[in-house]
Amino acid sequence: MAVALSDQPRPAAAPLPPLGKRVKRALRYVVVRAAIGAVAALPIRLARRIGEWFGAAAFHLARRERRWALEHLARAFPELPEPDRRALARRCFRHLGGSAFELCCVRQMDRAFDDFVEFPAEDRAALERALAAKKGVVLVSAHVGNWELMGRALGLNGYPTHAIAKESPDWRLTRLMARFREEGRVHVIWRGRDGAAKEMLRALRDGHILGLLIDQDTRVQSVFVPFFGRPASTPRAAADLALRLGAAAVVGLCHRLPDGRYRVSIEPVAPPIPDRTEEATVALTARLTESIERAIRQSPEQWVWMHRRWKTQP
Repeated sequence: MAVALSDQPRPAAAPLPPLGKRVKRALRYVVVRAAIGAVAALPIRLARRIGEWFGAAAFHLARRERRWALEHLARAFPELPEPDRRALARRCFRHLGGSAFELCCVRQMDRAFDDFVEFPAEDRAALERALAAKKGVVLVSAHVGNWELMGRALGLNGYPTHAIAKESPDWRLTRLMARFREEGRVHVIWRGRDGAAKEMLRALRDGHILGLLIDQDTRVQSVFVPFFGRPASTPRAAADLALRLGAAAVVGLCHRLPDGRYRVSIEPVAPPIPDRTEEATVALTARLTESIERAIRQSPEQWVWMHRRWKTQP
């Protein structure tokens, strides 16, 4: 069962950062809360359009992120002419802006969730077959479409769901993220906190869903697997957990459809095998990443091309 937000204590005190940084964080939090409140009052479709406009503006103003996005698109799609890659990068920024603004209106969305997020019967059936083994489901997702709505679709449809997340340096933003996810009936396991590993194991042993994002180069234990033809440092925890516990492994994504709604997809990936070797971990991580890559190729404007996916190299 998820812990009620009111029962969650403020994180244990850490060494205080310098005064300037504390003031900056406090101001940032106030601005974020004010912005969320203002956007939440708008109709969802209008909020999305405004978000897309902000995303288009960010494409022109955020020079470093635009440069990274164009570099990464050139690596992934060398066959595309440069003007086409630039147009694709612009659509990526617009999509991210629109998706972020939509999330500010998520309480409106919750009141008629099925009107905004389609969860087809065949994908529900695939998930329920994975849950039927009662060994838990390692659900791997990616920053495709609207990944926050992926977890919400599961939680609001009654599936016991836990998600691993990284805390913000500002405990107030961490609390805000926790509230957002708990309202969607997704219990957050904060990576790095005491007891996080035990919580992950318990969730799977209880036959629940444990969601992880593995499409970014982060400071966690990782293995190198191909991603768009290049070795990419990829978190290994999903494969390790599935192989260790015999849990089912699935890829779950939430794509935007042409009409502006979203669609949840569930793809089982390789039946789990009782093999804890390094080779098995690398092989399963590669299969999960291959599934994510296929999804990105279908809707490339819906992935975060400004992320430095190939930053770490063997």
